[in-house]
Amino acid sequence: MCSHLVDAGLEVRVTNRTRSKASTLLDKGALWCSSPEELALKSSVVITMLGTPDDVRDVYLGSGAVLDAASEGTVLVDMTTSEPSLAVEIFEAANARGLLALDAPVTGGDTGARAASLAIMVGGTRDAFERALPILRIMGNVVSLQGGPGAGQHTKMVNQIAIASGMVAVCEALFYAQRAGLDLELVMSTISTGAAASWLLSNNGPKMLRGDFDPGFRVDHFVKDLGIALHEARRLKIALPGLALAEQLYVAASAHGLGGASTNALVVALANLSGAPWPPQL
Repeated sequence: MCSHLVDAGLEVRVTNRTRSKASTLLDKGALWCSSPEELALKSSVVITMLGTPDDVRDVYLGSGAVLDAASEGTVLVDMTTSEPSLAVEIFEAANARGLLALDAPVTGGDTGARAASLAIMVGGTRDAFERALPILRIMGNVVSLQGGPGAGQHTKMVNQIAIASGMVAVCEALFYAQRAGLDLELVMSTISTGAAASWLLSNNGPKMLRGDFDPGFRVDHFVKDLGIALHEARRLKIALPGLALAEQLYVAASAHGLGGASTNALVVALANLSGAPWPPQL
Protein backbone atom coordinates (compact mmCIF):
# COMPACT_ATOMS: atom_id res chain seq x y z
CA MET A 1 0.00 0.00 0.00
CA CYS A 2 2.77 2.40 0.91
CA SER A 3 4.64 1.52 -2.26
CA HIS A 4 1.82 3.02 -4.33
CA LEU A 5 2.23 6.32 -2.47
CA VAL A 6 5.96 6.37 -3.25
CA ASP A 7 5.27 5.49 -6.89
CA ALA A 8 2.80 8.38 -7.08
CA GLY A 9 5.64 10.80 -6.30
CA LEU A 10 4.62 11.72 -2.76
CA GLU A 11 7.25 12.46 -0.15
CA VAL A 12 6.75 9.43 2.08
CA ARG A 13 8.29 8.85 5.50
CA VAL A 14 8.03 5.40 7.03
CA THR A 15 8.63 3.71 10.35
CA ASN A 16 8.29 0.12 11.49
CA ARG A 17 9.35 -1.91 14.49
CA THR A 18 11.72 -3.86 12.23
CA ARG A 19 13.55 -1.53 9.84
CA SER A 20 14.56 -4.34 7.46
CA LYS A 21 10.90 -4.90 6.60
CA ALA A 22 10.80 -1.39 5.16
CA SER A 23 13.91 -1.91 3.00
CA THR A 24 11.96 -2.17 -0.28
CA LEU A 25 10.28 1.16 0.41
CA LEU A 26 13.55 2.80 1.43
CA ASP A 27 15.20 1.55 -1.75
CA LYS A 28 12.39 3.19 -3.74
CA GLY A 29 12.99 6.55 -2.08
CA ALA A 30 10.93 6.58 1.12
CA LEU A 31 12.57 8.33 4.07
CA TRP A 32 13.15 6.50 7.35
CA CYS A 33 11.90 7.74 10.72
CA SER A 34 13.05 6.08 13.92
CA SER A 35 9.66 6.26 15.64
CA PRO A 36 5.99 7.11 15.11
CA GLU A 37 6.65 10.29 17.09
CA GLU A 38 9.38 11.44 14.68
CA LEU A 39 7.20 10.58 11.70
CA ALA A 40 4.29 12.59 13.10
CA LEU A 41 6.53 15.60 13.72
CA LYS A 42 7.56 15.66 10.04
CA SER A 43 4.29 14.76 8.30
CA SER A 44 1.02 16.50 7.37
CA VAL A 45 -0.78 13.16 6.94
CA VAL A 46 -0.06 10.12 9.13
CA ILE A 47 -1.28 6.68 8.04
CA THR A 48 -1.05 3.63 10.27
CA MET A 49 -1.60 -0.05 9.53
CA LEU A 50 -0.97 -2.06 12.68
CA GLY A 51 -1.65 -5.49 14.12
CA THR A 52 -4.08 -5.15 17.01
CA PRO A 53 -6.16 -2.53 18.84
CA ASP A 54 -3.51 -2.54 21.58
CA ASP A 55 -0.91 -1.52 18.98
CA VAL A 56 -3.21 1.26 17.76
CA ARG A 57 -3.76 2.55 21.29
CA ASP A 58 -0.02 2.53 22.00
CA VAL A 59 0.92 4.37 18.80
CA TYR A 60 -1.76 7.05 19.09
CA LEU A 61 -2.28 7.44 22.83
CA GLY A 62 0.76 5.89 24.54
CA SER A 63 4.14 7.28 25.53
CA GLY A 64 5.66 9.33 22.72
CA ALA A 65 2.37 9.05 20.89
CA VAL A 66 1.44 10.37 17.47
CA LEU A 67 -1.25 12.62 18.96
CA ASP A 68 1.29 14.40 21.13
CA ALA A 69 3.77 14.95 18.30
CA ALA A 70 1.54 15.91 15.37
CA SER A 71 1.08 19.57 14.46
CA GLU A 72 -2.34 21.22 14.43
CA GLY A 73 -4.24 20.36 11.26
CA THR A 74 -2.46 17.05 10.69
CA VAL A 75 -4.70 14.31 9.27
CA LEU A 76 -4.43 10.96 11.06
CA VAL A 77 -5.69 7.89 9.18
CA ASP A 78 -5.74 4.54 10.97
CA MET A 79 -6.24 1.72 8.44
CA THR A 80 -5.96 -1.08 11.00
CA THR A 81 -9.02 -3.26 11.53
CA SER A 82 -9.65 -2.20 15.11
CA GLU A 83 -12.36 -1.43 17.67
CA PRO A 84 -15.01 1.17 16.76
CA SER A 85 -14.93 2.51 20.32
CA LEU A 86 -11.17 3.06 20.08
CA ALA A 87 -11.64 4.92 16.79
CA VAL A 88 -14.07 7.25 18.57
CA GLU A 89 -11.64 7.71 21.47
CA ILE A 90 -8.81 8.63 19.10
CA PHE A 91 -11.08 11.00 17.18
CA GLU A 92 -12.08 12.84 20.34
CA ALA A 93 -8.49 13.07 21.60
CA ALA A 94 -7.32 14.28 18.19
CA ASN A 95 -10.12 16.83 17.92
CA ALA A 96 -9.14 18.29 21.31
CA ARG A 97 -5.63 18.90 19.90
CA GLY A 98 -6.76 20.43 16.61
CA LEU A 99 -6.05 17.27 14.62
CA LEU A 100 -8.25 15.43 12.10
CA ALA A 101 -8.70 11.68 12.64
CA LEU A 102 -10.22 9.01 10.40
CA ASP A 103 -10.72 5.29 10.86
CA ALA A 104 -10.26 3.67 7.44
CA PRO A 105 -9.98 -0.13 7.47
CA VAL A 106 -9.73 -1.96 4.17
CA THR A 107 -10.82 -5.14 2.46
CA GLY A 108 -9.31 -6.88 -0.53
CA GLY A 109 -6.42 -8.78 1.03
CA ASP A 110 -2.83 -8.80 -0.12
CA THR A 111 -3.95 -9.04 -3.75
CA GLY A 112 -5.97 -5.85 -3.46
CA ALA A 113 -3.12 -4.11 -1.64
CA ARG A 114 -0.64 -4.94 -4.41
CA ALA A 115 -3.07 -3.98 -7.18
CA ALA A 116 -4.26 -0.77 -5.46
CA SER A 117 -7.78 -2.15 -5.73
CA LEU A 118 -8.75 -2.14 -2.05
CA ALA A 119 -12.15 -1.08 -0.77
CA ILE A 120 -11.56 1.51 1.95
CA MET A 121 -14.31 2.15 4.52
CA VAL A 122 -13.94 5.48 6.28
CA GLY A 123 -15.37 6.96 9.46
CA GLY A 124 -14.94 10.59 10.49
CA THR A 125 -15.84 14.11 9.40
CA ARG A 126 -16.44 15.13 5.80
CA ASP A 127 -13.63 17.71 6.02
CA ALA A 128 -11.04 15.14 7.12
CA PHE A 129 -12.30 12.69 4.50
CA GLU A 130 -11.93 15.21 1.68
CA ARG A 131 -8.40 16.03 2.86
CA ALA A 132 -7.37 12.37 2.83
CA LEU A 133 -9.32 11.26 -0.25
CA PRO A 134 -6.65 11.92 -2.92
CA ILE A 135 -4.17 9.77 -0.96
CA LEU A 136 -6.66 7.00 -0.21
CA ARG A 137 -7.57 6.79 -3.90
CA ILE A 138 -3.96 5.90 -4.69
CA MET A 139 -4.37 2.73 -2.60
CA GLY A 140 -7.97 1.74 -3.32
CA ASN A 141 -10.54 1.91 -6.09
CA VAL A 142 -13.55 2.11 -3.75
CA VAL A 143 -13.23 4.76 -1.04
CA SER A 144 -16.40 5.70 0.84
CA LEU A 145 -17.27 7.78 3.89
CA GLN A 146 -19.56 5.51 5.90
CA GLY A 147 -20.44 7.97 8.64
CA GLY A 148 -18.94 9.58 11.71
CA PRO A 149 -16.06 8.36 13.89
CA GLY A 150 -16.06 4.57 14.22
CA ALA A 151 -18.32 4.03 11.19
CA GLY A 152 -15.42 2.72 9.11
CA GLN A 153 -14.64 0.10 11.73
CA HIS A 154 -18.30 -0.87 12.06
CA THR A 155 -18.49 -1.33 8.28
CA LYS A 156 -15.42 -3.55 8.37
CA MET A 157 -17.13 -5.66 11.04
CA VAL A 158 -20.12 -6.04 8.69
CA ASN A 159 -17.69 -7.24 6.03
CA GLN A 160 -16.00 -9.74 8.34
CA ILE A 161 -19.31 -11.11 9.67
CA ALA A 162 -20.51 -11.76 6.12
CA ILE A 163 -17.23 -13.46 5.18
CA ALA A 164 -17.11 -15.59 8.34
CA SER A 165 -20.39 -17.42 7.82
CA GLY A 166 -19.83 -17.55 4.07
CA MET A 167 -16.49 -19.29 4.54
CA VAL A 168 -18.04 -21.86 6.89
CA ALA A 169 -20.71 -22.60 4.28
CA VAL A 170 -18.21 -23.02 1.42
CA CYS A 171 -15.91 -25.25 3.51
CA GLU A 172 -18.76 -27.44 4.73
CA ALA A 173 -20.21 -27.77 1.22
CA LEU A 174 -16.90 -28.85 -0.33
CA PHE A 175 -16.13 -31.24 2.53
CA TYR A 176 -19.57 -32.81 2.14
CA ALA A 177 -19.00 -33.20 -1.61
CA GLN A 178 -15.64 -34.85 -0.97
CA ARG A 179 -17.05 -37.33 1.56
CA ALA A 180 -19.93 -38.15 -0.80
CA GLY A 181 -17.41 -39.14 -3.46
CA LEU A 182 -18.35 -36.43 -5.93
CA ASP A 183 -16.14 -34.77 -8.55
CA LEU A 184 -15.39 -31.58 -6.63
CA GLU A 185 -14.36 -29.48 -9.61
CA LEU A 186 -17.51 -30.50 -11.47
CA VAL A 187 -19.65 -29.77 -8.42
CA MET A 188 -18.13 -26.30 -8.03
CA SER A 189 -18.60 -25.40 -11.69
CA THR A 190 -22.22 -26.59 -11.50
CA ILE A 191 -23.39 -24.89 -8.32
CA SER A 192 -21.51 -21.69 -9.22
CA THR A 193 -24.17 -21.07 -11.89
CA GLY A 194 -27.08 -20.95 -9.43
CA ALA A 195 -28.14 -19.48 -6.12
CA ALA A 196 -25.12 -21.01 -4.33
CA ALA A 197 -22.76 -18.87 -6.41
CA SER A 198 -20.51 -16.55 -4.41
CA TRP A 199 -17.18 -14.77 -4.61
CA LEU A 200 -15.84 -17.02 -1.85
CA LEU A 201 -16.83 -20.20 -3.69
CA SER A 202 -15.37 -19.07 -7.01
CA ASN A 203 -12.13 -17.60 -5.63
CA ASN A 204 -11.39 -19.63 -2.50
CA GLY A 205 -12.93 -22.93 -3.57
CA PRO A 206 -10.25 -23.81 -6.15
CA LYS A 207 -7.51 -22.95 -3.65
CA MET A 208 -9.07 -25.27 -1.09
CA LEU A 209 -9.10 -28.12 -3.59
CA ARG A 210 -5.41 -27.53 -4.39
CA GLY A 211 -4.46 -27.29 -0.74
CA ASP A 212 -3.26 -23.73 -1.35
CA PHE A 213 -3.36 -22.10 2.07
CA ASP A 214 -0.74 -19.39 1.55
CA PRO A 215 -2.00 -16.45 3.56
CA GLY A 216 -3.72 -13.63 1.81
CA PHE A 217 -5.36 -13.04 5.16
CA ARG A 218 -4.27 -15.12 8.13
CA VAL A 219 -6.52 -17.19 10.38
CA ASP A 220 -5.13 -15.53 13.53
CA HIS A 221 -5.91 -12.06 12.16
CA PHE A 222 -9.44 -13.20 11.35
CA VAL A 223 -9.88 -14.57 14.89
CA LYS A 224 -8.92 -11.11 16.16
CA ASP A 225 -11.48 -9.44 13.89
CA LEU A 226 -14.29 -11.84 14.78
CA GLY A 227 -13.57 -11.27 18.47
CA ILE A 228 -14.02 -7.53 17.93
CA ALA A 229 -17.28 -8.15 16.06
CA LEU A 230 -18.62 -10.36 18.87
CA HIS A 231 -17.67 -7.74 21.46
CA GLU A 232 -19.53 -5.08 19.48
CA ALA A 233 -22.54 -7.39 19.07
CA ARG A 234 -22.73 -7.82 22.85
CA ARG A 235 -22.46 -4.07 23.31
CA LEU A 236 -25.29 -3.56 20.81
CA LYS A 237 -27.29 -6.30 22.58
CA ILE A 238 -27.81 -8.37 19.43
CA ALA A 239 -27.49 -12.13 18.97
CA LEU A 240 -25.31 -13.32 16.08
CA PRO A 241 -25.12 -17.10 16.52
CA GLY A 242 -23.63 -17.68 13.06
CA LEU A 243 -20.77 -15.32 13.89
CA ALA A 244 -20.21 -17.03 17.27
CA LEU A 245 -20.00 -20.44 15.60
CA ALA A 246 -17.64 -19.20 12.90
CA GLU A 247 -15.38 -17.63 15.51
CA GLN A 248 -15.16 -20.90 17.45
CA LEU A 249 -14.35 -22.86 14.28
CA TYR A 250 -11.57 -20.42 13.41
CA VAL A 251 -10.22 -20.66 16.96
CA ALA A 252 -10.16 -24.44 16.42
CA ALA A 253 -8.29 -23.94 13.14
CA SER A 254 -5.69 -21.86 14.97
CA ALA A 255 -5.43 -24.55 17.67
CA HIS A 256 -4.72 -27.09 14.89
CA GLY A 257 -1.62 -25.07 13.98
CA LEU A 258 -3.27 -23.16 11.12
CA GLY A 259 -3.07 -19.67 12.63
CA GLY A 260 -0.56 -18.50 10.04
CA ALA A 261 -2.44 -20.01 7.11
CA SER A 262 -5.09 -18.40 4.90
CA THR A 263 -8.67 -18.28 6.16
CA ASN A 264 -9.61 -20.91 3.58
CA ALA A 265 -7.63 -23.40 5.71
CA LEU A 266 -10.79 -23.70 7.80
CA VAL A 267 -11.67 -26.65 5.56
CA VAL A 268 -8.65 -28.51 7.00
CA ALA A 269 -9.91 -28.00 10.55
CA LEU A 270 -13.38 -29.23 9.59
CA ALA A 271 -11.88 -32.31 7.94
CA ASN A 272 -9.73 -32.96 11.00
CA LEU A 273 -12.82 -32.91 13.22
CA SER A 274 -14.11 -35.86 11.18
CA GLY A 275 -10.73 -37.61 11.04
CA ALA A 276 -10.50 -37.07 7.28
CA PRO A 277 -7.53 -35.88 5.22
CA TRP A 278 -7.49 -32.67 3.21
CA PRO A 279 -6.85 -31.72 0.42
CA PRO A 280 -8.69 -34.44 -1.49
CA GLN A 281 -7.11 -36.43 -4.25
CA LEU A 282 -8.47 -34.86 -7.45
